[in-house]
Amino acid sequence: TNEQQLQQRTYNGSNQRRRQTTIASFRRRQRRIRQQEYCQNENIVQNNRFALLAENNNNDDIDIVSNVDDSEPLPFVNNSKKNQNDKKNKKKNRTYLAYNRIMTWVQNETSSSTEILETSGNQAYLMASIPVYDEWIRANYDLQVWQTYLKMGTENKHWAKEIILRTKRRDDIVNSQFIKKKINQLSTVVAQANATISDLKVQLRTYWSQVPGYRKGKPTADNVAQTTTTTNTTTPTEITATATTPKPIAVPLTVDKIRSKTEEIEKLILKYLQHCTQHVKKINETRIQLAKAQMDEFKALEEFEQIATPSQWNIHLTLKPKMKLWSTKNKNYLTAVKRVEYDMPPKFISKTDLSFKIDELIISQDEAQVIYNQMRQITRDFRTQAMTLYVQSLAREHELLLNEIKRIIEGFPQDNDEGFNAEPGYAAFKQYHELPIINEAQIRLTEEEHQLLKLGPRFIYNDPKTASRRRTTELATLQRKIETRFFEKKVSSGRPVEEFIAELDTLLQNLHDTPAISQHRNTSIIQNQSIVNHPIIKKKKNYGRLVKRLKHKFRLANAILRKSDKSKVFHIGRSEDYRKKSEEYMDKTQAYQCLSTNDPLPDLIQRTNKYLLDLRLAKWITQKQYENLCINPNDVELAHLYYLSKAHKPGTPLRPIVSGLKHPTIKISKFLDNLLRPLFDKMAFETTVTSGFELVKQLQKWSRINMHQETLFCTIDVTDLYTMVPQTEGVLSLKKMLDHLKLKQVGGLKVETIIRLSRFVMQNNYFSYDGQYYHQIREGAMGSPLTLTIANCYMFFYERQIVKQISNSGGLYFRYIDDIFITINWPAQHLFKQIDRWNHFDENIKLSENIGPTADFLDLHIENQDGQLFTSVYQKPSYEPYYLPFNSIHPLHMKKNIIFTMLLRTIRYCSTFQAYLDEREKLRIALLLNKYPNKFVDEQFKNVLLKLSVDKPLTFNNYAKYRQNVIDSPVKEKVSLDYGKTMFVHFTYCSSMRTFPIKFHALWNKYFGESPINEVLPVLGTRNVKNLQRHLTNTR
Repeated sequence: TNEQQLQQRTYNGSNQRRRQTTIASFRRRQRRIRQQEYCQNENIVQNNRFALLAENNNNDDIDIVSNVDDSEPLPFVNNSKKNQNDKKNKKKNRTYLAYNRIMTWVQNETSSSTEILETSGNQAYLMASIPVYDEWIRANYDLQVWQTYLKMGTENKHWAKEIILRTKRRDDIVNSQFIKKKINQLSTVVAQANATISDLKVQLRTYWSQVPGYRKGKPTADNVAQTTTTTNTTTPTEITATATTPKPIAVPLTVDKIRSKTEEIEKLILKYLQHCTQHVKKINETRIQLAKAQMDEFKALEEFEQIATPSQWNIHLTLKPKMKLWSTKNKNYLTAVKRVEYDMPPKFISKTDLSFKIDELIISQDEAQVIYNQMRQITRDFRTQAMTLYVQSLAREHELLLNEIKRIIEGFPQDNDEGFNAEPGYAAFKQYHELPIINEAQIRLTEEEHQLLKLGPRFIYNDPKTASRRRTTELATLQRKIETRFFEKKVSSGRPVEEFIAELDTLLQNLHDTPAISQHRNTSIIQNQSIVNHPIIKKKKNYGRLVKRLKHKFRLANAILRKSDKSKVFHIGRSEDYRKKSEEYMDKTQAYQCLSTNDPLPDLIQRTNKYLLDLRLAKWITQKQYENLCINPNDVELAHLYYLSKAHKPGTPLRPIVSGLKHPTIKISKFLDNLLRPLFDKMAFETTVTSGFELVKQLQKWSRINMHQETLFCTIDVTDLYTMVPQTEGVLSLKKMLDHLKLKQVGGLKVETIIRLSRFVMQNNYFSYDGQYYHQIREGAMGSPLTLTIANCYMFFYERQIVKQISNSGGLYFRYIDDIFITINWPAQHLFKQIDRWNHFDENIKLSENIGPTADFLDLHIENQDGQLFTSVYQKPSYEPYYLPFNSIHPLHMKKNIIFTMLLRTIRYCSTFQAYLDEREKLRIALLLNKYPNKFVDEQFKNVLLKLSVDKPLTFNNYAKYRQNVIDSPVKEKVSLDYGKTMFVHFTYCSSMRTFPIKFHALWNKYFGESPINEVLPVLGTRNVKNLQRHLTNTR
């Protein structure tokens, strides 16, 4: 029995050992031990890093292993304690310290790389010293950070958050001791690195003193004798070569030469490491900037805590967790955006993979490959859609939380409560909690600069100096117009015109000088405040100085300020980001040919005029058309490319804009567009819309009969329409349009002439960008007027089959440029299948659809609510509640027109009274944010309803009736003007000119009321000074 138990134990033990040697963890452990043995043996071989310095010949083929001392004991590699110590002391592998990387950089960077690399001693010195220099540079960067921390703690009495997290205390003694200890450690590292570098330099100088230099010498007697002794063993050719080639003479290097070679190698090392450690420098600079920002935030919080009222402090406590949550959400959103940019989806998306095995004995290999490709395509589509939804959800979370925080900040109490003075607390709170604008360049802005940029691109500040400077030119223009009207009546203008202009000049001077008079009155009021209690007058902002300061900051920071693409607010980006994204866009589209610095403008001017002259001589165009289209070299300039940032999209992509207002072909492009666009509008009238209101009217008619619970709405986006339409096919689509309309000529031009001119415009798109010149060899230019008409014509003939199919099925089809809307009573699966079929009509047109019971088209939101049509206003994710600020120096009627247009849109779009109320309040809040007085907004709301013949207050009961009356009311057509009896007069507007129109017409009636031109009606218009966009942005 005992023997059986012993045998059983032995059998179990052998089985257990067998299992231990076959399981995966054991095999991994064995493989890890073998790798450690190999690495340690390799380290031992390379341990003597100075062995190559001791060489005495020029032989580069050195056996490194032979320099290892064979008697040196090898450590036992399986010692666990030794391995742990090795892990602690092991330095992180850095790829830029690899031998191949260093040598490749030296070869590419230096002209004297051959001399440096041809000696193995120099190579050994490089490989030995570069890691030491690397540690020295990194320690110095780190040392600067900790010295800054110590300075902040001792001078500003604030310890950086990094210190608090490590010491867990805010005690001055503990933190200062901790930092000083860290500084001492880093100083020791720097000192050791300096000592090692000095020792290596000594060894390098010793090496160079032992290695002789060589120079070419003349043949000597010894050389000839040596040649003679070798005659027996060499061929005649070899003898001749040996005798004629002088042998280099060994010359010892001087001390200065050795020193210069050492300094040259040291400069090379530092240059390489500075290039490779830029990220380390940036990280440490960011640590310092973050610590200073945290100090400012902490100081502001302390100040706010001391002066805040109880209600203000309670709101702060409510806001604090939301700010912390916003920081996390913001980080998550930015991380997701970067994942999209680098195509690195998170694991929960990337691990999803549709894959199943196909029996290739039954299914052919080609058919199986097609199925496998479909699997991969489905996986890719899923990952793309999942990542898009993931980013959108994070963006929505971030947006909602940010809006909630903004609402709390904007509603922060400013009025005194329970005897507490709330104004100081409010000011401190704004300083602590103010959120930044879209500032990707991370430029530090003052409060005044920040508030100025928040006023937006359209804001105009009061500038009477510019108005006064333009006054002379504007008066001269007016005088010339009046004299022309007198000349038409065959009457001399005489003195009345001169007196009118003189009195008008005086009036304008007084109006332009009004701010100075007001400032003088303010000064006198302030001086007399000790006697009479006057209200405090706010100091006026010097906007001109703020603009100059901002431009200087942007220039120093190498930043670019642009109006964002959709939201129309300012966006600050970095020049290098714009440049990088521009290169990526050009590489992606392959539509632009770089011409380097060769300016194509002179040749383009010559070719354009010659082309037009040839058409004129061939009688393809008339003399008048030739004169209108030919160009003056002094009046043209090459187009330039710039980008608008799509700040609402992940990664902030760019929209290219080619600005060519004075481009040599712009006249031809405008001329053709004016001829062809009305023809296209007439041809595509039944299938195109230009606004959401037109779609609302069409949907109302269609839904009365065809709307069911199963009715689907579909919106389709045409991907990159402008850049996907080929130049040749685009021009041919114009000919198709003219053939479809059965026209042989348009505006006196034959069809062939129109095609020739269109082709010339499309093939001669040149522009400049960042000091380089480019030729667009594919697709159409974004800035050319003809491009839109060509794209529309191309889409019109592409969609013919689709329109016919939808119409035959009782549906609706409408398009606005690259946005398509369809509503139809088809099953969703069938509609998906048809769109997939439409995608194969044209390889240049790619459709991306969105199908469901709801749809968003242009600015209109549409829903199918149990077979009933519901519509309201749609605001895109990029929407910003920005309108022309009320304090902008624009005439008051322009601000009234904004309210009229937006409220009219609300009534037209909102199908229910509740939707109307919600949208009206959104509009009110947006206007209040743009500094419109609430009383003014209410008055304009009432005036709009009166203009729309809504004579009773809107209610749930009467809203539908009044809304239908507004929809059915005809759009007011433009009143045709009699230009013979109308004269337009323009003056630059400033804040003091509100009463100018009344005074101008009084002067006009005074001098010309009974004159021969009394029937002429002067129409007064305004000219604006530069807005903030024109002041601050430069697209060149």
